[in-house]
Amino acid sequence: MGSDKGEIGEMEKVKREQSDVKRKANMQKPSAVRTTASLRVGVLMGGSSAERDISLRTGQSICEALRRRRYTVVPIDVDATLPQQLRAKKISVAFLALHGVGGEDGTVQGLLETINIPYTGSGVSASAVCMDKGLTRVVLHAAGIPVPPGEIMQASVILSHPPRHLGWPVVVKPSMEGSSIGVSIVKKPAEWKRAVTKAFRYGPQAVVEKYIPGREVAVGVLDGIIFTGVEVIAPGGFYDFRAKYGKAATRYLCPAPLSSRLEQRLRELSGEAYHAVGCRGAARVDFRIHPNGRPYVLELNTIPGMTARSLLPMAAAHHGMTYDDLVDAMLQSALLKRGQVASQPMTMKRKMI
Repeated sequence: MGSDKGEIGEMEKVKREQSDVKRKANMQKPSAVRTTASLRVGVLMGGSSAERDISLRTGQSICEALRRRRYTVVPIDVDATLPQQLRAKKISVAFLALHGVGGEDGTVQGLLETINIPYTGSGVSASAVCMDKGLTRVVLHAAGIPVPPGEIMQASVILSHPPRHLGWPVVVKPSMEGSSIGVSIVKKPAEWKRAVTKAFRYGPQAVVEKYIPGREVAVGVLDGIIFTGVEVIAPGGFYDFRAKYGKAATRYLCPAPLSSRLEQRLRELSGEAYHAVGCRGAARVDFRIHPNGRPYVLELNTIPGMTARSLLPMAAAHHGMTYDDLVDAMLQSALLKRGQVASQPMTMKRKMI
């Protein structure tokens, strides 16, 4: 009997969460309305970063979703001709599917601001802060948000060993890369030099942090909506590039099996981190949870992956949003900034927006 009550309570909780998502997704609709067919949505993807292939996958999935919603979709592989492409193709709004340097770091966002094209996701400053892991640490720490103990390293002064107060193991990562590219878990002194050399291949600055044992949980945010957490269980305990996008047997638990108290704490920290760096639109906050129950924010991702294995669509699905719903909501968020929103033709059925 007690088990039945627990299951009923959990079902009611999920229904409440789904209702809350729907309510927030329908808030603050502007007066100016455009039909989907009148919008030319440029899906910016590719680029030249180390995450180009993942960006192309994300972009392709987004294009397919937008076409199903009857938008006029214009795929754009980003290169030095981007300003000319945007003008020539008469782009109304840009859907950013870029990952890494040159896409998530505020540079493309600055261009779009200059030529007055609305775009999905965070603005220039938030994008720049979140792309720089060292700067992210500084901002979050100043806001009182827990981050792993660590320091920023410069390539001009290569340390012979990690700061002694961090102990072993430590994590070494480039400041300006995503998808765990260039990241190493260093368990002993003999591994230190190789890890540092690897990190500095991707730029002149790197971060070294105390390794936090325990669990890895990601929390998606979309404007005022904070989704349930997704726990990632990677082979060997390291959610690296191969575990994210390769054939590794990574497991995902959605919703993450958390106590109600810890779940609430992650929601609070996710909202605080999102606002501390000035995010908007969709973002993802990544946590490590120590065995003692204390959560630490590892980083924020301002253009979360949108592939079949990505965490944000997984979390949104738990709240009743299909992949197409999520993509549409992200696009509407960009249009809301400019006081316009696209309406579907009367024959279309729209669940969430």
